[in-house]
Amino acid sequence: MNPPIKPINQSEKLAALSTVSATTIIAASLSLSCVPAIAQPQPAPLQLDEIVVDGARPSHVPKPFAGGQVAAGARIGVLGNTDIGKTPFSVTSYTEQFIRDRQARTASEALALDPSVRATQGTGAPFDSFYIRGFPINEGTSGEIAFDGVFGVAPSFRVFSDYAERIEVLKGPSAAISGVSPNGGIGGVVNIVPKRAEGDLTRFTLNYGSNARGGGQLDISRRFGANREWGVRAITSLNDGRTPVDHQKEQSGVGALAVDYQGERFRAWAYFLAQSDRFNAPARPFFMRAGVPVPKAADGRRNVTQPWEYSDVDDRGGLLRMEYDVTDAITVFGNAGASHSNVERYFASAPTITSVQGTTATSPQFYGMGIDRQTFEGGIRAKFETGFIRHNLTLQASRYREETKRELGAVSGTYVSNIYNPERVAAITPLRIGRQAPLSDSTLTSLSAADTLSAFDERVLLTLGVRRQNIQARNYVSNVGTLASSYDKSATTPFVGLVLRPWEHVSFYGNYIEGLSRGDIAPATATNAGEILAPYVARQIEAGVKLDYNGFGASLAAFQITRPVGELSPAGRFAETGEQRVRGLEFQAFGQISSQWRVLGGVTLLNGELTRTAAIANIGNTPIGVPRIQFNLGAEWDVPWIAGLTVNAAIIHTGKQYVDAANTQALPDWTRLDLGLRYATELAGRRTTFRANVVNVTDTKYWAGAASFGTFTQGAPRTYLLSMSMDL
Repeated sequence: MNPPIKPINQSEKLAALSTVSATTIIAASLSLSCVPAIAQPQPAPLQLDEIVVDGARPSHVPKPFAGGQVAAGARIGVLGNTDIGKTPFSVTSYTEQFIRDRQARTASEALALDPSVRATQGTGAPFDSFYIRGFPINEGTSGEIAFDGVFGVAPSFRVFSDYAERIEVLKGPSAAISGVSPNGGIGGVVNIVPKRAEGDLTRFTLNYGSNARGGGQLDISRRFGANREWGVRAITSLNDGRTPVDHQKEQSGVGALAVDYQGERFRAWAYFLAQSDRFNAPARPFFMRAGVPVPKAADGRRNVTQPWEYSDVDDRGGLLRMEYDVTDAITVFGNAGASHSNVERYFASAPTITSVQGTTATSPQFYGMGIDRQTFEGGIRAKFETGFIRHNLTLQASRYREETKRELGAVSGTYVSNIYNPERVAAITPLRIGRQAPLSDSTLTSLSAADTLSAFDERVLLTLGVRRQNIQARNYVSNVGTLASSYDKSATTPFVGLVLRPWEHVSFYGNYIEGLSRGDIAPATATNAGEILAPYVARQIEAGVKLDYNGFGASLAAFQITRPVGELSPAGRFAETGEQRVRGLEFQAFGQISSQWRVLGGVTLLNGELTRTAAIANIGNTPIGVPRIQFNLGAEWDVPWIAGLTVNAAIIHTGKQYVDAANTQALPDWTRLDLGLRYATELAGRRTTFRANVVNVTDTKYWAGAASFGTFTQGAPRTYLLSMSMDL
């Protein structure tokens, strides 16, 4: 007898979400009771509600650039925090101020104004994935978003912005400096810099979004001790209600705690993270039936997913970082982290559109998964000189371990609907196996060395590095757990970067760097089924120029990335016979162009090509999901006659994208307009900011983006966002 469908009990879900944040709330209360009362600060100018703290220690994150939307530096893998103008790579770091002003709930929403990044999942989906420089990121279950530079700690599927001080994007392959991404992504790395106690803060935020989704966040930070060497920061949030997508509800809860000690020579940080995300009727991407043209996009509110389909995802993670200054020039460091993700969902992975009239066929399946990850790093950093050349040398060893178990139920039925006129259908009882069997495990170990050589007062910087990476993986028969195939491969990836700074405000740079991905396993349909290919090595060549002048910043880069692709030949053999190449020109501008105007945006021109493929007819075609142009332009204006009032606008444009390698099915280009305003004032002597944003003001109907396996998603409908934050 089939088990009953899981009941959708809202009170139970809210209770579970409240439990997520309980530990954090208790910790926050304890931190408040352990410190003396602090005098009320004097009112600050009515501008952006940046964190103004009492007795703050020097920040461990790069300072904000003029305008406060991006940072002046970012983490460059093993090279650590580096000024943007002194790194030979393209990187952008979005600040907490920018994230709050955009009211961006997730990392995906926070990157909406990056011209090199496009989301391939919609805002109503329980999963975030991206394209960076024309290559997919975070499309698997491993989780490819780093947390404080470390893989294996951040949630696997969606990363909320509540605990993010910065969201950094390092563009291009980076295995040599960041290690192999757990799922092999080579387009870039998204890194979450967690919030920590820079000083004393108590901030309460209320928010509301259409159609009827509300919530709140409490953010508490304290420093204490004789020299304020101890710090505690606790963040908790809870959101619940109906979204703009038809018959969809989402409940989410976050609890985050950061504890640090900053001694004279010894420093340590400990982070704990709990996150839950629950959807009823989660939005899903679509497949197109072969030979059928892609129909016009439907209203973004329309949802073919049924109210009885659901997704529940819970994440827990922690990270401990320590470093000790042996001398003023030598530092040893070590990191240890772990996380667990639990998934229970019942929906179709991707409904299939079967006609140009928008008819869909949906076959829901029960899917349960448990993912356990552990990560360890250790190394040494040293500064020394050889003649007139200064060295910043880093030696590092790392180990990443991941184990995945899964229960995948059989399809028990199919229902027909339509993207323009979705139909409600009776619930289909899921088929359950009742247990999760081992699906895969992998171990990534590496040794790396990197040295930045500088001369002439850092007018010339040469960065050299190499990483030796070993990949061990085992795959098991689905729902059974017996070993199906194993894998043990190694590869060496080098990188070299050069920065020339002939003038104080201008930097010229270039790099050659390689990325590394696990080789694919030949599918059961191949004549060599089970054979494991060698690791794929992607290669990037990049050159560019960066400007930092009087509060205005800009960069221009030209790059080429090539990556091998495993594919099935007409004869049925699976081999590394394909290759994808993307050439691009990337321009970005940011900063303050006057005392009242700030800009953030840019344009990326992409020329993607299948340079090798087993299907001869596809050679020269454009890869799936790679548009010719991606354009973003955001601007803010401080209204001069009303102190504290700022209006903002953003235009986002994406060119045509193909969803098949034969280039017969395409998503049209699209443009979206977002508008907003905020008002910073004081209420009862408390710094308070009101924000109002409208996403997709014109309610444009569009297909937002395509994933590498050919699925594509609906664009967001017009969405209203309101919030009020107060520093207590």
